[in-house]
Amino acid sequence: MPSPFFLRDFTIVARMFRRERSIPLQGSAAALCNNLSVLQLPARNLTLFGVVHGPSAQVLSAAPDGMPLAQRQLHVKEGAGVSPPLITQVHWCVLPFRVLLVLTSHRGIQMYESDGSVMVYWHALDSGDTSSVQAVFARGIASSGHFICVGTCTGRVLVFDIPAKGPNIVLSEELGGHHTPVTDLATEHAQGQDGVADMVTADDSGSLCVWRSGPEFTLLTHIPGFGVPCTSVQLWQGIIAAGYGNGQVHLYEATTGTLNVQINAHARAICALDLAPEVGKLLTAAEDTFVHIWKLSRSLESGCIEVEHCHGECVSDTQVCGARFCDPSGSSFAVTGYDVTEILRFGSM
Repeated sequence: MPSPFFLRDFTIVARMFRRERSIPLQGSAAALCNNLSVLQLPARNLTLFGVVHGPSAQVLSAAPDGMPLAQRQLHVKEGAGVSPPLITQVHWCVLPFRVLLVLTSHRGIQMYESDGSVMVYWHALDSGDTSSVQAVFARGIASSGHFICVGTCTGRVLVFDIPAKGPNIVLSEELGGHHTPVTDLATEHAQGQDGVADMVTADDSGSLCVWRSGPEFTLLTHIPGFGVPCTSVQLWQGIIAAGYGNGQVHLYEATTGTLNVQINAHARAICALDLAPEVGKLLTAAEDTFVHIWKLSRSLESGCIEVEHCHGECVSDTQVCGARFCDPSGSSFAVTGYDVTEILRFGSM
């Protein structure tokens, strides 16, 4: 097995992005990893943003210039309990035939129409598999084909079969493989290729599981952790990008689990990764106030993964908790921070 390439030092290149008009929030983003979801609607010339804050999630739409157009507050479904449960994540799932907004919390999983106007499905979490002192929650959301997958605190991944329309959503499968709470999920369209890894799941121990989706999901590879949580994960053209609590980014081969590149990308824990699929740009954001953008590619000669640093942005005096590209070409991105009552936007220069 070839030794991984370690990228410890990198040169900050010329600036590629500039600060643009921010989008105001009614409250700041909660200090949670992956606390920003973005959905571009080119046909309507709109971009939707979702941010979690305590027991509620804010969903808002904005014009290309950042002008906010509409806002909606979503709350956890009512139920028994002394205090309102906290929301852990909000994320848009783009399916072949519809788009659903999925909200996870300490109580369950809620699925809405894309604008958050109608809740079409509710799944309560079962606390029977956890001790009375362990928190119950769901976290990590991704879609693959006509399935939506959601991670849980027990380490299991719930697979929901989504119909073309209507609320007849079915829990079709529960995936094992993790022994600690799931932190994040990522998928990539495999275009029907047999045996292709098209989903990766991560957990609090840093372990990764690589899956092939389908009527029955199949575990292809298990990548052991090293005692550091994997906070965010992405999948692109057979490359797994995993961000860890020690500030490192590891790039693995999805088919074999081989570590090809290790980047000491940040000085503190990584809180978000994102990928621009059209160009292979990787966005990394961390608690050290920095957002970096990298270009991933493969060597034509050896087929090995290659990395180039493209941009570094310091969001000063901010505990960054979410970051996403705003378009598939990676020409703009947005950032949220704890105790910051706006979504920061950056566009190409």
